[in-house]
Amino acid sequence: MLPANPDTPATQPETRAAVLGRFLRGSVGSGVAVLARAGGALVLNKLLAVYGGPGGLTLLAHFQNLMSLFTTLPNDGVHVGLVKYLAPLRPGSSRYRGWLGAGVVLNGAALVLGMLVLLVAPAPLVGVFQVGIGWMALFGLGLGLLTGHAFLISMLLAAGQLQAYVGLTVLLSLLGPTAVGAVLLLDGSVPTALLAYLLAQGLTLAPTVVVARRVGLLPQLRGRISRQAVRTLGRFLLMALSVLLFGKSVDFSLREILIRQVGLGQTDLWQAVAKLSDNYTMVFSAVMSSVYYPRLAALSADPVRQRLLVRTVLLGLAGLLALGFGLLWLLRGWLLPLLFDQHFATAGFLLAPQLIGDWAKFLTWMLLFLLMVQARVGHYVAVQAGSAVLYAALLAGLLPRYGLLGASLAHAARFGLLLLGSVVYFRTYLRR
Repeated sequence: MLPANPDTPATQPETRAAVLGRFLRGSVGSGVAVLARAGGALVLNKLLAVYGGPGGLTLLAHFQNLMSLFTTLPNDGVHVGLVKYLAPLRPGSSRYRGWLGAGVVLNGAALVLGMLVLLVAPAPLVGVFQVGIGWMALFGLGLGLLTGHAFLISMLLAAGQLQAYVGLTVLLSLLGPTAVGAVLLLDGSVPTALLAYLLAQGLTLAPTVVVARRVGLLPQLRGRISRQAVRTLGRFLLMALSVLLFGKSVDFSLREILIRQVGLGQTDLWQAVAKLSDNYTMVFSAVMSSVYYPRLAALSADPVRQRLLVRTVLLGLAGLLALGFGLLWLLRGWLLPLLFDQHFATAGFLLAPQLIGDWAKFLTWMLLFLLMVQARVGHYVAVQAGSAVLYAALLAGLLPRYGLLGASLAHAARFGLLLLGSVVYFRTYLRR
């Protein structure tokens, strides 16, 4: 028998204060992990900006974007589905093992497909790094290790093992920058340092296996793979595929275009602002993925409380994000040189449209989580495709006229329009 659902409707409705309090407690609980990831990212950015030479920061971002091209299907697809379906199940039960087996199969297929693409067409993906087959082989190994780590992390989150998640995330955040610093200190090349970054993160698979086994989350997989579980998780894979095709690939292509048009050095200015955005986006995403999304999924059977959660958190964060982004803009002349290098102060003119676009992006994401919880694949894919087409059209019109600023203006316009459309579509969730 399945355990009783802890989120069955209460006899008394929750107040907005109770909902916000639970969300904030969960956010504080994951705060150490978030700060560790943010701190690691800041150190990594500084290392490449100062010691990576002209274009070092752009190469870092391009490498991380490359990693995401191969890990989006597991992380944004399989693992999102696993959190949803494992959360109410008892570890070790037959249904639990069925979902795990399906996840292993889909992750393996996604990685094999990605490596085949890399072998068939390496130039568009790794040409800018000027590397050989050995580098690509180690890159594939690192991706496999890191995907295994992320798979087990999704199991820990589904089981509510937030403390274990925090500890492993801190370890991951320490290993990556340490490896990069060591390679650069020994006068290694930037591509070698970036490969060391991936492999060091992949090493966290070993302690993650130990932790997952200790808390009883690694049952022996036996019997045939559940086709129903594969098909169901495959729906989340389709949503992740839309993110890959209409999100990550677009970002990768935009950076390639800027490198060709203005060179690595000038692209660094745009990349510094984008990297600052990536840092706080990572913090926001970590909190939403570990606190907001699991709670949203748990309330799927209670739409009244689910709507209260969405409305309360969305309205609360809208004001907090506006204040935070306003402060970042005021501190731009001091912040950019501190985080990167002195010459990056000239990138301040790109920051305002980036911040406006990120404010709209975060609020849009919170609403789109509803489509993921409801597994509305068609709607989710349509949003991603429409967003990519809109972004491409904006870039085509703004890049030739405004150069680097055009990329930031297109970002702001894109997510401003998406937020407006999302508010209209999910208006029932925002009404009292």
